[in-house]
Amino acid sequence: MKACIRDAALAMAAVSTAVALAACGASGGNDSVGGDPPTIGLLLPDATTARWETQDRPLLEKEIEKLCADCAVEHANAKNDVAIQQEQMDSMITKGLDAIVLVAVDARSLGPAVRKADQAGIPVIAYDRLAEGPIAGYVSFDGEEVGKLQGGALLKAMGADADSGDDRQIVMMNGDPSDPNAVSFKKGALSVLQGKVKIGKAYDTLQWRTENANTNMSGAISALGVGNIHGVYAANDGLAAGSISALRANKVSPLPPVTGQDAELGALRRIIGGDQYMTVYKPFAPEAAGGAALAVAAARGENLDRVADDKVTADDGKVVPAAMLSPVSVTVDTIKDTVVKDGVYTVQQICTPQLQAACAKAGLT
Repeated sequence: MKACIRDAALAMAAVSTAVALAACGASGGNDSVGGDPPTIGLLLPDATTARWETQDRPLLEKEIEKLCADCAVEHANAKNDVAIQQEQMDSMITKGLDAIVLVAVDARSLGPAVRKADQAGIPVIAYDRLAEGPIAGYVSFDGEEVGKLQGGALLKAMGADADSGDDRQIVMMNGDPSDPNAVSFKKGALSVLQGKVKIGKAYDTLQWRTENANTNMSGAISALGVGNIHGVYAANDGLAAGSISALRANKVSPLPPVTGQDAELGALRRIIGGDQYMTVYKPFAPEAAGGAALAVAAARGENLDRVADDKVTADDGKVVPAAMLSPVSVTVDTIKDTVVKDGVYTVQQICTPQLQAACAKAGLT
Protein backbone atom coordinates (compact mmCIF):
# COMPACT_ATOMS: atom_id res chain seq x y z
CA MET A 1 0.00 0.00 0.00
CA LYS A 2 2.69 2.51 1.03
CA ALA A 3 4.83 1.78 -2.03
CA CYS A 4 1.86 2.21 -4.31
CA ILE A 5 0.94 5.54 -2.72
CA ARG A 6 4.52 6.74 -3.08
CA ASP A 7 4.71 5.77 -6.74
CA ALA A 8 1.35 7.42 -7.49
CA ALA A 9 2.39 10.62 -5.77
CA LEU A 10 5.61 10.82 -7.74
CA ALA A 11 4.04 9.97 -11.07
CA MET A 12 0.89 12.06 -11.15
CA ALA A 13 -0.41 15.46 -10.17
CA ALA A 14 -3.63 16.95 -8.79
CA VAL A 15 -6.74 15.13 -10.01
CA SER A 16 -4.98 12.14 -11.48
CA THR A 17 -3.05 11.65 -8.27
CA ALA A 18 -6.23 11.35 -6.25
CA VAL A 19 -7.64 8.79 -8.65
CA ALA A 20 -4.39 6.83 -8.64
CA LEU A 21 -4.33 6.74 -4.88
CA ALA A 22 -7.71 5.06 -4.79
CA ALA A 23 -6.54 2.55 -7.37
CA CYS A 24 -3.55 1.68 -5.22
CA GLY A 25 -5.88 0.25 -2.62
CA ALA A 26 -8.33 -1.37 -4.97
CA SER A 27 -7.36 -4.82 -3.76
CA GLY A 28 -9.11 -3.98 -0.52
CA GLY A 29 -6.27 -5.29 1.61
CA ASN A 30 -5.89 -4.05 5.15
CA ASP A 31 -2.90 -3.34 7.31
CA SER A 32 -4.49 -3.88 10.69
CA VAL A 33 -2.51 -6.26 12.82
CA GLY A 34 -4.57 -7.39 15.79
CA GLY A 35 -7.09 -5.21 17.60
CA ASP A 36 -10.31 -3.84 16.19
CA PRO A 37 -10.58 -2.79 12.54
CA PRO A 38 -10.14 0.96 11.96
CA THR A 39 -13.24 3.16 12.19
CA ILE A 40 -13.36 6.43 10.26
CA GLY A 41 -15.86 9.16 11.06
CA LEU A 42 -17.50 11.17 8.28
CA LEU A 43 -19.09 14.43 9.38
CA LEU A 44 -21.08 16.30 6.72
CA PRO A 45 -22.41 19.84 7.20
CA ASP A 46 -25.92 19.86 5.76
CA ALA A 47 -28.50 18.19 3.57
CA THR A 48 -29.52 21.33 1.68
CA THR A 49 -26.46 21.22 -0.62
CA ALA A 50 -27.18 18.12 -2.66
CA ARG A 51 -23.58 17.05 -3.24
CA TRP A 52 -22.81 16.02 0.35
CA GLU A 53 -25.24 13.12 0.60
CA THR A 54 -25.69 12.23 -3.08
CA GLN A 55 -22.07 12.47 -4.25
CA ASP A 56 -19.43 12.90 -1.55
CA ARG A 57 -20.76 10.46 1.02
CA PRO A 58 -21.22 7.41 -1.26
CA LEU A 59 -17.96 8.11 -3.08
CA LEU A 60 -15.99 8.48 0.15
CA GLU A 61 -17.46 5.27 1.55
CA LYS A 62 -16.66 3.43 -1.68
CA GLU A 63 -13.08 4.71 -1.83
CA ILE A 64 -12.43 3.93 1.85
CA GLU A 65 -13.66 0.38 1.29
CA LYS A 66 -11.33 0.01 -1.70
CA LEU A 67 -8.34 1.07 0.37
CA CYS A 68 -9.30 -0.72 3.57
CA ALA A 69 -11.80 -3.56 3.32
CA ASP A 70 -12.15 -3.96 7.07
CA CYS A 71 -12.49 -0.24 7.83
CA ALA A 72 -15.85 0.88 9.17
CA VAL A 73 -17.35 4.30 8.39
CA GLU A 74 -19.53 6.15 10.89
CA HIS A 75 -21.52 8.92 9.22
CA ALA A 76 -23.41 11.91 10.61
CA ASN A 77 -24.96 15.04 9.10
CA ALA A 78 -25.16 18.28 11.13
CA LYS A 79 -28.09 19.71 9.15
CA ASN A 80 -26.41 23.13 9.13
CA ASP A 81 -26.33 23.29 12.93
CA VAL A 82 -22.98 24.06 14.59
CA ALA A 83 -24.09 22.72 17.98
CA ILE A 84 -25.18 19.42 16.43
CA GLN A 85 -21.84 19.00 14.66
CA GLN A 86 -19.95 19.76 17.86
CA GLU A 87 -21.98 17.02 19.59
CA GLN A 88 -21.25 14.64 16.73
CA MET A 89 -17.53 15.35 17.03
CA ASP A 90 -17.65 14.81 20.78
CA SER A 91 -19.44 11.49 20.28
CA MET A 92 -16.82 10.26 17.80
CA ILE A 93 -14.00 11.36 20.10
CA THR A 94 -15.60 9.55 23.03
CA LYS A 95 -15.92 6.39 20.94
CA GLY A 96 -12.22 6.60 20.12
CA LEU A 97 -12.50 6.58 16.33
CA ASP A 98 -9.25 6.19 14.41
CA ALA A 99 -9.73 9.23 12.10
CA ILE A 100 -12.40 11.80 11.28
CA VAL A 101 -13.20 13.37 7.90
CA LEU A 102 -14.77 16.75 8.65
CA VAL A 103 -16.70 19.18 6.46
CA ALA A 104 -17.16 21.92 9.03
CA VAL A 105 -20.44 23.82 9.27
CA ASP A 106 -18.44 26.69 10.77
CA ALA A 107 -14.66 26.42 10.60
CA ARG A 108 -13.99 28.67 13.59
CA SER A 109 -16.64 27.17 15.88
CA LEU A 110 -15.39 23.63 15.23
CA GLY A 111 -11.79 24.59 16.08
CA PRO A 112 -12.05 23.54 19.76
CA ALA A 113 -13.51 20.16 18.74
CA VAL A 114 -10.63 19.63 16.30
CA ARG A 115 -8.17 20.43 19.09
CA LYS A 116 -9.97 18.00 21.39
CA ALA A 117 -9.70 15.26 18.76
CA ASP A 118 -6.01 15.99 18.30
CA GLN A 119 -5.42 15.78 22.05
CA ALA A 120 -7.20 12.41 22.03
CA GLY A 121 -4.87 11.20 19.29
CA ILE A 122 -7.55 11.22 16.59
CA PRO A 123 -6.36 12.82 13.30
CA VAL A 124 -8.88 15.09 11.57
CA ILE A 125 -8.91 15.39 7.78
CA ALA A 126 -10.50 18.65 6.66
CA TYR A 127 -12.57 17.89 3.56
CA ASP A 128 -13.46 20.60 1.04
CA ARG A 129 -13.41 23.29 3.76
CA LEU A 130 -10.30 24.20 5.72
CA ALA A 131 -11.34 23.72 9.36
CA GLU A 132 -9.56 25.58 12.13
CA GLY A 133 -7.47 23.75 14.71
CA PRO A 134 -4.68 21.17 14.40
CA ILE A 135 -5.90 19.26 11.35
CA ALA A 136 -3.81 16.36 10.07
CA GLY A 137 -4.54 16.82 6.36
CA TYR A 138 -6.70 18.66 3.84
CA VAL A 139 -8.30 17.92 0.49
CA SER A 140 -10.11 20.51 -1.60
CA PHE A 141 -10.07 22.67 -4.70
CA ASP A 142 -8.30 25.97 -5.29
CA GLY A 143 -10.91 28.39 -3.95
CA GLU A 144 -9.51 31.50 -5.55
CA GLU A 145 -9.46 29.74 -8.92
CA VAL A 146 -13.15 28.90 -8.44
CA GLY A 147 -13.90 32.60 -7.97
CA LYS A 148 -11.79 33.55 -10.97
CA LEU A 149 -13.67 31.07 -13.17
CA GLN A 150 -16.97 32.49 -11.99
CA GLY A 151 -15.92 36.11 -12.44
CA GLY A 152 -14.44 35.49 -15.87
CA ALA A 153 -17.52 33.63 -17.05
CA LEU A 154 -19.77 36.44 -15.82
CA LEU A 155 -17.79 39.06 -17.73
CA LYS A 156 -17.94 36.93 -20.86
CA ALA A 157 -21.69 36.45 -20.54
CA MET A 158 -22.26 40.17 -20.05
CA GLY A 159 -20.54 40.90 -23.34
CA ALA A 160 -17.63 42.97 -24.53
CA ASP A 161 -19.03 46.16 -23.05
CA ALA A 162 -18.36 44.70 -19.59
CA ASP A 163 -15.03 46.50 -20.01
CA SER A 164 -16.86 49.79 -19.83
CA GLY A 165 -16.77 49.65 -16.06
CA ASP A 166 -19.54 51.42 -14.19
CA ASP A 167 -22.00 51.13 -17.10
CA ARG A 168 -22.51 47.49 -16.19
CA GLN A 169 -23.80 46.68 -12.70
CA ILE A 170 -23.80 43.38 -10.84
CA VAL A 171 -25.01 41.94 -7.56
CA MET A 172 -22.59 39.74 -5.60
CA MET A 173 -24.20 36.93 -3.64
CA ASN A 174 -21.24 35.63 -1.67
CA GLY A 175 -21.23 32.60 0.61
CA ASP A 176 -21.09 32.36 4.38
CA PRO A 177 -18.11 34.41 5.66
CA SER A 178 -17.47 31.79 8.37
CA ASP A 179 -16.54 29.34 5.61
CA PRO A 180 -12.90 29.89 4.56
CA ASN A 181 -13.81 28.67 1.07
CA ALA A 182 -16.35 31.47 0.68
CA VAL A 183 -13.65 34.00 1.49
CA SER A 184 -11.40 32.49 -1.19
CA PHE A 185 -14.20 32.41 -3.79
CA LYS A 186 -14.94 36.07 -3.14
CA LYS A 187 -11.27 37.07 -3.34
CA GLY A 188 -10.82 35.25 -6.64
CA ALA A 189 -13.97 36.73 -8.14
CA LEU A 190 -13.09 40.27 -7.11
CA SER A 191 -9.64 39.93 -8.65
CA VAL A 192 -11.39 39.51 -12.00
CA LEU A 193 -14.43 41.75 -11.58
CA GLN A 194 -13.09 44.87 -9.90
CA GLY A 195 -12.54 47.70 -12.34
CA LYS A 196 -14.60 45.91 -15.01
CA VAL A 197 -18.09 46.29 -13.55
CA LYS A 198 -19.89 48.27 -10.87
CA ILE A 199 -20.80 46.20 -7.83
CA GLY A 200 -24.22 47.60 -7.02
CA LYS A 201 -24.90 45.38 -4.03
CA ALA A 202 -22.90 42.67 -2.28
CA TYR A 203 -24.11 40.25 0.36
CA ASP A 204 -22.56 37.61 2.58
CA THR A 205 -25.12 34.81 2.74
CA LEU A 206 -25.29 33.20 6.16
CA GLN A 207 -25.16 29.40 6.17
CA TRP A 208 -25.29 29.39 2.37
CA ARG A 209 -29.08 29.33 2.61
CA THR A 210 -31.09 29.60 -0.61
CA GLU A 211 -33.86 31.54 1.14
CA ASN A 212 -31.36 34.11 2.42
CA ALA A 213 -30.12 34.67 -1.13
CA ASN A 214 -33.72 35.10 -2.27
CA THR A 215 -34.36 37.75 0.38
CA ASN A 216 -31.11 39.55 -0.38
CA MET A 217 -31.77 39.59 -4.11
CA SER A 218 -35.25 41.01 -3.57
CA GLY A 219 -33.64 43.79 -1.56
CA ALA A 220 -31.08 44.42 -4.30
CA ILE A 221 -33.82 44.69 -6.92
CA SER A 222 -35.70 47.21 -4.77
CA ALA A 223 -32.55 49.28 -4.24
CA LEU A 224 -31.13 49.17 -7.77
CA GLY A 225 -34.21 48.87 -9.95
CA VAL A 226 -35.54 46.04 -12.11
CA GLY A 227 -33.59 47.05 -15.21
CA ASN A 228 -30.29 47.90 -13.55
CA ILE A 229 -28.87 44.47 -12.73
CA HIS A 230 -26.73 43.21 -15.61
CA GLY A 231 -25.19 40.19 -13.93
CA VAL A 232 -25.27 38.17 -10.71
CA TYR A 233 -22.23 36.61 -9.08
CA ALA A 234 -23.69 33.74 -7.04
CA ALA A 235 -21.06 31.78 -5.14
CA ASN A 236 -22.85 28.42 -5.45
CA ASP A 237 -25.86 26.83 -7.10
CA GLY A 238 -28.11 27.18 -4.07
CA LEU A 239 -27.50 30.92 -3.99
CA ALA A 240 -28.05 31.03 -7.74
CA ALA A 241 -31.43 29.32 -7.31
CA GLY A 242 -32.52 31.77 -4.63
CA SER A 243 -31.36 34.75 -6.69
CA ILE A 244 -33.07 33.57 -9.87
CA SER A 245 -36.31 32.94 -7.98
CA ALA A 246 -36.29 36.53 -6.71
CA LEU A 247 -35.48 37.90 -10.17
CA ARG A 248 -38.40 36.01 -11.67
CA ALA A 249 -40.75 37.02 -8.86
CA ASN A 250 -39.89 40.66 -9.56
CA LYS A 251 -40.46 40.15 -13.30
CA VAL A 252 -36.87 40.89 -14.31
CA SER A 253 -36.71 40.04 -18.02
CA PRO A 254 -34.55 39.01 -19.66
CA LEU A 255 -32.73 37.38 -16.77
CA PRO A 256 -29.15 38.58 -16.32
CA PRO A 257 -26.40 35.94 -16.44
CA VAL A 258 -26.01 34.17 -13.09
CA THR A 259 -23.00 32.13 -11.95
CA GLY A 260 -22.96 29.11 -9.63
CA GLN A 261 -20.89 26.27 -8.23
CA ASP A 262 -21.20 22.55 -7.37
CA ALA A 263 -22.77 21.34 -10.64
CA GLU A 264 -26.03 20.44 -8.90
CA LEU A 265 -28.63 18.71 -11.04
CA GLY A 266 -31.05 21.61 -10.66
CA ALA A 267 -28.36 24.05 -11.75
CA LEU A 268 -27.60 22.04 -14.88
CA ARG A 269 -31.28 22.08 -15.76
CA ARG A 270 -31.38 25.84 -15.22
CA ILE A 271 -28.33 26.22 -17.46
CA ILE A 272 -30.00 24.16 -20.20
CA GLY A 273 -33.17 26.20 -19.80
CA GLY A 274 -31.30 29.51 -19.94
CA ASP A 275 -31.97 30.71 -16.38
CA GLN A 276 -28.41 30.22 -15.10
CA TYR A 277 -25.32 30.89 -17.17
CA MET A 278 -22.70 28.62 -15.60
CA THR A 279 -21.62 26.53 -12.67
CA VAL A 280 -18.25 25.36 -11.40
CA TYR A 281 -17.77 21.61 -11.42
CA LYS A 282 -15.44 20.30 -8.77
CA PRO A 283 -15.04 16.64 -9.77
CA PHE A 284 -16.36 14.68 -6.81
CA ALA A 285 -14.58 11.39 -7.47
CA PRO A 286 -10.98 12.73 -7.31
CA GLU A 287 -11.79 14.73 -4.17
CA ALA A 288 -13.34 11.68 -2.50
CA ALA A 289 -10.38 9.54 -3.56
CA GLY A 290 -7.95 12.02 -2.05
CA GLY A 291 -10.00 12.34 1.13
CA ALA A 292 -10.28 8.57 1.50
CA ALA A 293 -6.54 8.07 0.97
CA LEU A 294 -5.71 10.65 3.64
CA ALA A 295 -8.29 9.24 6.06
CA VAL A 296 -7.18 5.63 5.70
CA ALA A 297 -3.52 6.52 6.04
CA ALA A 298 -4.31 8.62 9.12
CA ALA A 299 -6.40 5.84 10.67
CA ARG A 300 -3.47 3.43 10.18
CA GLY A 301 -0.98 5.86 11.65
CA GLU A 302 0.89 6.25 8.37
CA ASN A 303 2.81 9.29 7.17
CA LEU A 304 0.37 11.51 5.25
CA ASP A 305 3.21 13.07 3.27
CA ARG A 306 3.22 9.85 1.25
CA VAL A 307 -0.42 10.37 0.32
CA ALA A 308 -0.59 14.03 -0.70
CA ASP A 309 1.84 16.05 -2.82
CA ASP A 310 0.64 19.50 -1.75
CA LYS A 311 0.87 21.49 1.47
CA VAL A 312 -1.41 23.96 3.20
CA THR A 313 -0.84 26.15 6.24
CA ALA A 314 -3.47 25.60 8.91
CA ASP A 315 -4.68 28.44 11.12
CA ASP A 316 -2.26 27.38 13.87
CA GLY A 317 0.65 27.93 11.49
CA LYS A 318 1.36 24.23 11.02
CA VAL A 319 2.03 23.09 7.46
CA VAL A 320 0.04 19.93 6.74
CA PRO A 321 -0.24 17.53 3.78
CA ALA A 322 -2.92 18.47 1.28
CA ALA A 323 -4.39 17.41 -2.04
CA MET A 324 -5.40 20.51 -4.02
CA LEU A 325 -7.45 19.86 -7.14
CA SER A 326 -8.49 21.92 -10.17
CA PRO A 327 -12.08 23.17 -10.69
CA VAL A 328 -13.81 23.25 -14.09
CA SER A 329 -16.15 25.86 -15.53
CA VAL A 330 -19.36 24.43 -17.02
CA THR A 331 -21.74 26.17 -19.41
CA VAL A 332 -24.46 24.83 -21.69
CA ASP A 333 -21.83 24.02 -24.31
CA THR A 334 -19.67 21.89 -22.00
CA ILE A 335 -22.17 19.90 -19.90
CA LYS A 336 -21.81 16.87 -22.19
CA ASP A 337 -18.01 16.84 -22.01
CA THR A 338 -17.81 17.33 -18.24
CA VAL A 339 -20.48 16.07 -15.84
CA VAL A 340 -22.09 13.71 -18.36
CA LYS A 341 -18.77 12.35 -19.59
CA ASP A 342 -17.65 11.78 -15.99
CA GLY A 343 -20.86 9.91 -15.19
CA VAL A 344 -22.05 12.36 -12.53
CA TYR A 345 -25.43 12.60 -14.25
CA THR A 346 -26.97 11.00 -17.31
CA VAL A 347 -28.59 12.91 -20.12
CA GLN A 348 -31.89 11.36 -19.04
CA GLN A 349 -31.51 12.80 -15.55
CA ILE A 350 -30.73 16.27 -16.82
CA CYS A 351 -33.18 16.46 -19.70
CA THR A 352 -36.68 16.57 -18.28
CA PRO A 353 -39.59 16.50 -20.76
CA GLN A 354 -39.82 20.30 -20.55
CA LEU A 355 -36.17 20.61 -21.56
CA GLN A 356 -36.13 18.21 -24.49
CA ALA A 357 -35.93 20.91 -27.17
CA ALA A 358 -33.26 22.85 -25.29
CA CYS A 359 -31.29 19.66 -24.68
CA ALA A 360 -31.40 18.75 -28.35
CA LYS A 361 -30.10 22.21 -29.22
CA ALA A 362 -27.26 21.70 -26.72
CA GLY A 363 -26.38 18.32 -28.21
CA LEU A 364 -27.66 16.39 -25.21
CA THR A 365 -29.55 13.54 -26.81
